Amino acid sequence: MVTSSIASPLCTWLVAACMSVSSDEKDSSNFQCSKLLGRSARRRKSIRKCNSGNFMNGSGMLSSWHTCFGFEPCEGYYNSKGLSSFFAENAFSVFGVKQVPLNRRQRRMRNNALGKPMAVALQPAKEAMTKKKPLKNRRVVVTGVGVVSPIGHDPDMFYGNLLEGISGISQIEAFDCSEFPTRIAGEIKEFSTDGWVAPKLSKRADKFMLYTLTAGKKALADGGITEDIFQDLDKARCGVLIGSALGGMKVFHDGIEALQVSYRKVNPFCVPFATTNMGAALLAIDLGWMGPSYSISTACATSNFCILSAANHIIRGEADMMLCGGSDSAIIPIGLGGFTACGALSQRNSDPTRASRPWDVDRDGFVIGEGSGVLLLEELEQAKKRKAKIYAELLGGSFTSDAYHMIEPHPEGSGVVLCIEKALAQSGVKREDVNYINAHAASTPTADLKEYQAILQCFGKNPELKINSTKSMIGNLLGAAGAVEAIATIKAIQTGWIHPNINLENPDKSLDMNMLVGSKKERLDIKVALSNSFGFGGHNSSILFVPYKNI
Repeated sequence: MVTSSIASPLCTWLVAACMSVSSDEKDSSNFQCSKLLGRSARRRKSIRKCNSGNFMNGSGMLSSWHTCFGFEPCEGYYNSKGLSSFFAENAFSVFGVKQVPLNRRQRRMRNNALGKPMAVALQPAKEAMTKKKPLKNRRVVVTGVGVVSPIGHDPDMFYGNLLEGISGISQIEAFDCSEFPTRIAGEIKEFSTDGWVAPKLSKRADKFMLYTLTAGKKALADGGITEDIFQDLDKARCGVLIGSALGGMKVFHDGIEALQVSYRKVNPFCVPFATTNMGAALLAIDLGWMGPSYSISTACATSNFCILSAANHIIRGEADMMLCGGSDSAIIPIGLGGFTACGALSQRNSDPTRASRPWDVDRDGFVIGEGSGVLLLEELEQAKKRKAKIYAELLGGSFTSDAYHMIEPHPEGSGVVLCIEKALAQSGVKREDVNYINAHAASTPTADLKEYQAILQCFGKNPELKINSTKSMIGNLLGAAGAVEAIATIKAIQTGWIHPNINLENPDKSLDMNMLVGSKKERLDIKVALSNSFGFGGHNSSILFVPYKNI
C-alpha cells in the first residue's frame, strides 16, 4: 500500500515541493540558471544536479528542507524509508494516480517547470516565521444602520411604525397572483435608488442588489461617514459581508424566459446578477473597500451569520470597519409558488394585516417579505477616535445546526438550545441578565412553540424577560430578516421602548403572557438583548447586543 510507505502525505508533499531546490548554494545557482539559460544541455545538466542522490538523501535533503520551510520534517518522515525509496517502490503518486512514463517532450516540459512549487511554498513559510503581535481585547460596536423594509426605509420611521403596531403586509401588486392560494406579502410598494445607485445599474440589477447598495450606503451615512472621513479610512481594513438567501431570482427567471426564444436573448448579466454574493461585491467595488468581502447564505438565518462573522473579522484584527447584514427580494411568481408548494405560507388573503400572527393558535404559516438591513460595525477605539455615535455594543453570538430535517425544526429544540447556550458562554453573559429577546417567531405552527420552549429551557421564567416578534408586522424577510430585526433590537436599546406583538389575540395555551409583549409598546431598560434567526436546513443563530458603556 502507498499509505504504508510514508507516514505523512502532507510531509511528503512538502518534500516534493522542496525537490526543486539544490542542497547547497552551488546547486541553487544552477537551479536559477536552469530557468534563465536557453541551452538545453546546460538546463539538463542543472536539473540532473538538482535531482542527484546527494539531494535525495542525508544532509542534502535536510538542508533543502530547512531552506524551504524553516522547520524540521515530521516524525513520520524520519520513520519512513525516505522519499527516494517511496517513489522507487510504488507505482502510484501521493494523490493515488498511477505514474505514467513520460516521453522526451513531456520530461523536458516537466524539467523546465522545476522550481515553481518552491515559489508557492516559500511564501507561507515566511508568513509562518513572522511572529504576530498578540491582539488586545477588541470590542465591536454598532455605529450606523441602514434599512429598506415594507414599513419604511429610514431607521427612525421603520422603528416608529413598529412601535405603533403598523403592519406592512398587503395584497401583492407586483404581478397577477390571482391563481395562487397565497396572494399577500410584505411587499415594498415604493422604493427609489436616487442618490444611492447609478441609474444604469438601477435598470439592470436585481432588486435584492439595489436594496443592498441602498441600505449599505444609508448605514454609512447614518454612521457619520462623511466624505473627509471616508477618504481617511484604510480601505484595506474595511469590508463588506452582506448575504442573501435566494439572490437574484428575478434576473435569473427572466434569463430562463429569454432562453426559450434563443440563447442570444439572454441578458449577459444574468448569471453574475443572480448570485447571492453580487450585492456585497458591488458595494465593496463601489466603495473601494479591499478588506473581507463576501456573502453567506443560510436561508432565513443569513443575516445573523453575516453579522457575527463580520464582528469576528474585527475581533481578530483583520478589519476595523465592516458593513454587514442581508437582503432579499423573492416576491415573484417562482418565489411565491415555491414557498406555496412547501405549504409554508399563510393563506389569510382576506385580511392581510392580520395574517402574520406569531404564537397565536390561528396562525397558518409565515408571510413572505422583502427588504434589506445593514449594520455598520466598527472597532471601538476607531469609533471613539472619530467621535462616532454608538448605538450599541455587539457582544457576540453563536451558530449551530439542528442536523435533523430540511424544513422542520428539531422536535426537542436541541439545536436552538445549544445555540443560545453557546452564545451566552462565548459572550460571557449571565442568563439572568438577558431581559429582551427579539425572537425568530415567523408565525409557523410548529417552529414558534419550539423556539419558545427552548427559550424557557435556557432562561426559565425570568420575570424581567420580554419577548416579541418583528415578523408580526413585516413578515419574514428571508435572508434580510436577521439584520432588519437586529436593527429593531438596536433601536429598542437606543429608545428604551420595545414594540408590540400584533395579532396575538388567542395565544397558545402553553404560553406565559407575562413574558410576551402585548398589543401595545412597552418601556424596558434593556440590559442584554438577544436576537434569534433560524433557517431552512436547520441553521440556528443567536447574537447579543448591550447598551454601550465606556469601560
